[in-house]
Parts: sequence; structure tokens; C-alpha cells
Amino acid sequence: MDAHPPNAVTSVPPWAFISGRLLVWGGFAFALLVAPFIFKSNLDRSILAQIGIGIVACLSYNMLLGQGGMLSFGHAVYSGLASFAAIHALRGIGDGSLPIPVSLVPLVGGFAGLGVAIVLGYVTTKKAGTPFAMITLGIGELVFAMSLMVPEFFGGEGGVSANRMAGTPFLGITYGPPIQVYYLLAIYTLVCTAAMYAFTRTPLGRMLNAVRDNPERVEFIGYSTQRVRFFSFVIAGFFAGVSGGMYALNFEIATAEVVGAFRSGGYLLFTFLGGATFFFGPIIGAVLMVLSAVLLSEITQAWQLYLGLVFLFMVMYAPGGIASLIMMNVRVAAHRKLHRLWRSYATLAAAALVMLVGLAALIEMIYHLQLGSTTESTLHYLGFTLDTKGAASWLEAFLVAGVGFASFDLARRRFARAWGAVQSEIEADMTFKEPS
Repeated sequence: MDAHPPNAVTSVPPWAFISGRLLVWGGFAFALLVAPFIFKSNLDRSILAQIGIGIVACLSYNMLLGQGGMLSFGHAVYSGLASFAAIHALRGIGDGSLPIPVSLVPLVGGFAGLGVAIVLGYVTTKKAGTPFAMITLGIGELVFAMSLMVPEFFGGEGGVSANRMAGTPFLGITYGPPIQVYYLLAIYTLVCTAAMYAFTRTPLGRMLNAVRDNPERVEFIGYSTQRVRFFSFVIAGFFAGVSGGMYALNFEIATAEVVGAFRSGGYLLFTFLGGATFFFGPIIGAVLMVLSAVLLSEITQAWQLYLGLVFLFMVMYAPGGIASLIMMNVRVAAHRKLHRLWRSYATLAAAALVMLVGLAALIEMIYHLQLGSTTESTLHYLGFTLDTKGAASWLEAFLVAGVGFASFDLARRRFARAWGAVQSEIEADMTFKEPS
């Protein structure tokens, strides 16, 4: 009898996994290497550096949320306090009291985040679920209030600044030009990303997944769920601290904003949008976080409202985030059925675009009416002139948004039927190919 029946799915050889991983990590390193040659302006390189900082921060947060099921509302405490520690380290390097190279400042932030996570994590991880979330929220508010009450360390409302060029140059590297700072942060981004991925393959990382999925069974087999959460929390605090040190090195200033609830909420929102259930999801979220804060905020004053609507849309229709959408379509493509969904995707995208155009027109007119009441009543939007004080513009915007919403709902229903049919065929094929 054959070891593998004709219709059985044979195992994938180990070399295929190794070569695939080498390809992915090599591509990631290559992208970090060539990015500043594609985006050459100082602003572009600063944005690239911020993306690297965001990747480390969001991945460290996902160690809690995605891998451990710990919903934290105060992750910025660890990256923010690390930023202050790194800034003081830079000042110490400048006055000669701290004899370390500037390139190690992110590690100073990492150990600062580690120390804070040990102290606060011992209390925080004693609880899970909603109590854990509420404790992190309280700690976040406490630290933010303290940042305004202890100016000796936090610098008050103006924060603390330093000069990253204060250290002794090494091989002509002064960290003055943005490209030098970018490459240093890119190295930290690559190393930290690889280290956090390696953590997911360790026994502690696997046990953290078990604590997330079934804590009662973990306790039953003899493991302490509190210890697993605590050690994972501390490791996440270290990497959050590294991101805080990278932030201090890039911006040369730390203010109370870096420990605030807005930053913690940003980590939560964009990690969820990217996809907390996949390792590369927070990387997507970090890119979106920086682009929305830097670019989208320059386009419209209502950018935070748009983010809220996108978050609401994703929760309703794609709770797994962008990464889950990608992987679901990769699965369909692997079974050679993706071509059957192109028409449904095109119809869905066209309806969504119409709905977005109408809804965005309404939002822009409302913002213009409320924030620009002293200026002229007209505004330019996608090549059209809208009059916020004329009924015609409002009716047209409502009509476009309404038609778009109705079309989107109809297209979504048709897409759901097509998607369900494809998934049923895939499940039937997989059942047929299973070895008897």
C-alpha cells in the first residue's frame, strides 16, 4: 500500500520553509536598505525612521494583545518613560557623565522599559481580561498626570530635549544627517523584529498563546498563567522601551504626550487594523499609523474622524484586520479560485468608492462650516466647488452617499454569496484530498 495515496496532500519539505523565511527576511532587510535611495528627501527619510519606530512599538504591543490576549490601554507608559530615560542619557553623553556611544541610546530606553515593566507588570498581570485592561488604563492616566507634576524629570509642558550629535563621532558618523539616523534605527528595527518573531517560536511564546486561548487548562497542567503573563509583559516592555529610545534619538525631545492615552490608543487601533492575529499585521498597522499622522493630517482636518470610521468599518466587516484579509485571499489564490472573485471585488470597490466620496464630502463641509465660519463658504473638493451655505451641495453629497451606501450593501451581499461558494468548494476539495 502506498505511503501517500494519489489524492493525499504530501508534507512540505523543511527546506521549503527555510527558503521561504530567508526570502521574507531578506526582502525585509533589502527594503530597509534601499528605502532611503527611493525616498530621498529629509522629510521622507524622517517618515521612514518613524515607520521603523512604529513597527517596533506595535509589535511589542501585539505581544500582549495578539499573542497573549491582554488588552492594554497604557502601553505608551513603557515606550514613553523609556523616551525620557533615553533623552536624559543623551544629555549625559553630551556633558560627559555617561560614557557610552550614541548608538546605544535605544538600548538604554529598552532597559528602562524593562525596569518599569517589572515594577508595574507585577501588579498588572495579577489580573486578566477586563480588570487587566482597567488597571493599565489607570496606570496610564497616573503616569501622564505625574509627567506634568514632576518637572525635574519630565521637564514640565515643554518636555526634555537633547542633542544626538553631542557624542564623539565614530568613523565620521555624527548622527546629524537624517540618513545616518535612519540606518541606525533600521538596524534596530530589523533586529527587534527578528527577536520578537523568534519569541513567538519559544516555549514561553507558545505558552502565552495557550494562556490566551485556554487559561484554565494551562493552570490544570501545572503552569502559572500569572507568571507567563508577567514574563511576556516584561519582554514586551523591553521592546517598547527600545522603540521609545529610537523615538528620542530621532526627535531629540520627549514631552508628556509620549506617555499619554492618545499614543496608547494609537498602538491599540493600528495594531488591530493591521491584524493582531498575524505577526506581520502590526507592521502593516505601523505603516498606516505613521502615514495617517504625518500625511493624512496634512490633507484634512478631519483625519481622526476618518480613522474612527475606518476602525468602525473594520470591526464590523473585517475584525481580523488587513492581514487576515490578505491571508484569506492567499488561501483562495492557492486553490486557484481567486479569478472567480475579481468581478465581485471590482463591484464592491466601486460601490465603496462612491460611498466614501459622498460621505467625505459631507464631513469636509461640516468641518469647513464649523472651523472656517469666518472664511468664505465655498471649498474645493476633488475638483468640485462645494458651497456649505447652499442646499444644493448638501443634497448632492447626501444623494451620492446614499446611493453609495445602498450600492455597497447590495454588492457586499453578492460578494458574501460568491465568497461562501468559493469557501465551500475549497473545503470540499480539502476533504476529498485528505488521506483515508
